[in-house]
Amino acid sequence: MNINNSIDLSQMLSIVLPLIIIQLILMVIALVLCAKAEQTRGPKWMWILIILFGNMFGSIAFFIFGRRNEG
Repeated sequence: MNINNSIDLSQMLSIVLPLIIIQLILMVIALVLCAKAEQTRGPKWMWILIILFGNMFGSIAFFIFGRRNEG
């Protein structure tokens, strides 16, 4: 007896699609903030690469470590 516990495509999309949307939103916001920032902790080109290739973790790293407090 073979029990098949496979997930069909609609169930997989309902799990993965929200994560992809969140990742894209974080990436766009991080790139805009990086471009507008006068100074960052490290070169801007480095942060842009981290944001683009680090997926969700790259954007979060920029928010935590890359931005300088202005004021």
